[in-house]
Amino acid sequence: MYQPDQELNLHNALSTVQSGLAAIAQGQIEFDLSLLALVDSSAVAVMLEWQRAANASGKTLIFHGIPTTLNSLMDLYGVSDFLIATPSGRH
Repeated sequence: MYQPDQELNLHNALSTVQSGLAAIAQGQIEFDLSLLALVDSSAVAVMLEWQRAANASGKTLIFHGIPTTLNSLMDLYGVSDFLIATPSGRH
């Protein structure tokens, strides 16, 4: 299961996208986001990019442990229906 670091924001979005894409290329379809403590709207864009890449190879990603703040951003931008997610309940 792929797990990014504690921070996913504008400063590390590109490197995080790339490491997630590498995980998808290696067959990973479950992403654990439970360690994320600091996110901004870039995190939503990263998740959508990962899902687009997975869809292109016939896969669907499952996101586990989504912090409440990230789940709120997903709702705000209206993308919750495009991503299979299980929220963690963390703030």
